[in-house]
Amino acid sequence: MNIIDEIGVLALSTRLQRLSEQLRKDGALVYKSFDIDFEPKWFPVIYTLHIKEMLSVVEIANEIGYTHPSTISLLKELEKLKIISSKKDKLDERKRLIVLTSKGKELVVKMQPVWNLIRNVLTEISDNQNNLLKAIEEAEQKLASQSFFQRASVLKG
Repeated sequence: MNIIDEIGVLALSTRLQRLSEQLRKDGALVYKSFDIDFEPKWFPVIYTLHIKEMLSVVEIANEIGYTHPSTISLLKELEKLKIISSKKDKLDERKRLIVLTSKGKELVVKMQPVWNLIRNVLTEISDNQNNLLKAIEEAEQKLASQSFFQRASVLKG
C-alpha cells in the first residue's frame, strides 16, 4: 500500500484519476484487440451522436457534461479524422450542427460488440458490495446541489 492509498479521502481525486486512467488505457487495448483504431476519450461524443444523430456544439457539451472548450477540442479531433462533420444551422447561422459521417457510422457498427463486452466487464468491476456507479451518482448529486468549493467555504467560515 502506498501513501496515496493510506491517506484515504484526502486523495479521492487522485485515486479517481488513477482509476480513470487505468480504465482508459485498458479500454484502448480492448479496442486495439478488435483492430479498431479508437481513443476512449472520443466515446462520449460518438455515442451521443449515435443516439441523438444531430446536435449543436452546446447540446453535445451538455449531454456529455464537458466544458464548451473541451468539447470543441474533441470535435476538432474527430472532424480531422472525418468521423464527424458539421454544417451551419439554417435557422441560426452562428450555430454548428454536428453529425456522424458515414465513416463514423461504420465505426459505431464495428464498436457495438466491443461496447457490449466493455459493458459486461465494467459491470463486473463496479458491482461490488458498495456499488461504484451508485456511489459516483450519489457524489455527483451532492456536488450538483452544492459544489466542493461552496462546501469548503461554508466549513471555513
